[in-house]
Amino acid sequence: MEGSQFTGSERKEERRGGRPAAGTDPAKRRQILEGAGRIFSELGFDATSMSDVAREAKVSKATLYVYFQDKEHLFTAICAEQRDRKIAEKIALLDVNLPIVAVLHRFGVEILTTMSQPFVVAAHRIVIGVAERMPEIGSEFYEAGPVRVIGALADYLDHHVKAGHLDIPDTRLAAAQLLEVIPGSLFKARLYGVLKEPPAIEEVEKNVASGVTLFMKGYAANNAA
Repeated sequence: MEGSQFTGSERKEERRGGRPAAGTDPAKRRQILEGAGRIFSELGFDATSMSDVAREAKVSKATLYVYFQDKEHLFTAICAEQRDRKIAEKIALLDVNLPIVAVLHRFGVEILTTMSQPFVVAAHRIVIGVAERMPEIGSEFYEAGPVRVIGALADYLDHHVKAGHLDIPDTRLAAAQLLEVIPGSLFKARLYGVLKEPPAIEEVEKNVASGVTLFMKGYAANNAA
């Protein structure tokens, strides 16, 4: 229209009502993730199709693919969201002002309890299954999960080494060792389907207590807290 103050692109944006560009709307992304989470939990990963996700999330398949290129990336996005929150909660337990054994025990129980949950077990199975053909998913899962926890635990151990409570030449290695010892055979039994349900809290406590005791025997200084 003659005398209009808007450019063509501005008129287009006006018609769109200022909506976010494709694939950037956080509310739409949340809608998809919530719907996907429900359907993955109901049907399992293998049995769930992108059509199932689109139907459950109440979006078109075209919209779904704008946000997530495939089912694997969609699932890992759900994992990342849950993982980041849970890892932050675990790291917060590493209080340097409390006795070492008590802190490591509670930390270990929380770690193993979370690792044994159905969604976490399923996530590990899926990532292992796609890591060879989609190594970037495996790398992201490992770096943002285990590596982050190892780093936080190493920082906690560093504090106690400096305070003279622990004698550890390589705290990062020690942190990785502890995180392998704590799950023991329980996590592998869940991962491979030997244990169909999460282990009883008594088994978790027993496993963690044994692992922490072993760790302290190897690394405690004479004046360990």
